[in-house]
Amino acid sequence: MHLRSMLAVILASALVSALVAIAVVNVWPDDNDSSQAATSTTANTSPAPAVRSNDQASLDSSCLAASDIYESLRPSVVAIISTTSSRFGQSEGEGSGVIIDETGFILTNYHVVSGADSLEVTLADGSTLPATLVGRDPGNDLAVIRIDPPAGGLTPTTLGDADKLRVGDPVFALGNPFRLEATFTEGIVSALGRTYSPGSGTRPVRNMIQTDAAVNPGNSGGPLVNCRGEVIGINTLLENPTGQSVNVGVAFAVSVNTAKLYLADMLDGQTISHPWLGIAGRELTPALAKDLNVSVTEGVYVVTVAQNSPAQRAGLRPALQSENETLNDQAPPAGGDIILTVDGKAVTDVDELAGYLDSQKRAGDTVALGVLRNGQETTVTATLAEWPS
Repeated sequence: MHLRSMLAVILASALVSALVAIAVVNVWPDDNDSSQAATSTTANTSPAPAVRSNDQASLDSSCLAASDIYESLRPSVVAIISTTSSRFGQSEGEGSGVIIDETGFILTNYHVVSGADSLEVTLADGSTLPATLVGRDPGNDLAVIRIDPPAGGLTPTTLGDADKLRVGDPVFALGNPFRLEATFTEGIVSALGRTYSPGSGTRPVRNMIQTDAAVNPGNSGGPLVNCRGEVIGINTLLENPTGQSVNVGVAFAVSVNTAKLYLADMLDGQTISHPWLGIAGRELTPALAKDLNVSVTEGVYVVTVAQNSPAQRAGLRPALQSENETLNDQAPPAGGDIILTVDGKAVTDVDELAGYLDSQKRAGDTVALGVLRNGQETTVTATLAEWPS
């Protein structure tokens, strides 16, 4: 991962403390569903034709030997050095990337290249080439950079389908930790559908893949692949309870299916924005419904509403009146709105609501929320904004 901007993850506390705007995360993680993949939604964008993709392969297909995976994947993985200048001099950060087409496009993490004055890519044969930032999706920590192909050409990787993963499936990571080029590690899928929020008020990254494959600083942006050598994730961050930048066996990758949703736009040079509603919510369960003494047992309970957010302007009512209030282990108090539908479609949990907004809406669009308030159903219309930077 990028040493300059290494992300220290403490997943549980991030889920509790992050005020997220819907897209939202649960105020508490749902332990019962943490190993299940989040529901995927088809977006209106698709990867450019130059990107190879193999979505038809089944997990029942024969797996390759680890050595064969390495040999086929190695030419597609690069090292990335970013250089940033300041009045104190120059600083360097490093990461990894994966070649996704023959014309020189490389997929990596946004935090690997963010803020860099110059980028340099080292190919598998040791040659180095300058690179330029093409497109970015800061909300999902993804970016596309480009190099001019060398005379010998480039070997692009194959993008797989992360929705076909199961907990326990073997996976492999290839990257450049600590500038140890082409380091290959093996593990399994430890969990699916993880949500990570970098901090209060920041957009959470959803549907992440958790693995115990060893990743360390310098691995960020490199591929996580299945047993057929198909890229199913971009290695992004690791659990870091000690505060030290070392692997402890819990790492997270952005799903390649998330990248596919926005890849065509990034290849076109765009910066991806995501719609912001401005709430933190919790899935309404029968137990919570009993505590709140409400008649419904499914929906999204609005716990907090961000100041100056679309939700606040629309009049959504939260259970807590301040973003600074904390629940600790207590149930939220009664009085908040319960979101039952979005544009007429029933929603049963936070990720379902967030996924709909992220895939079907843009900043400036309106959304009709069917809510239960004081025992009565009503409709609240909100005009979505861009996630605040």
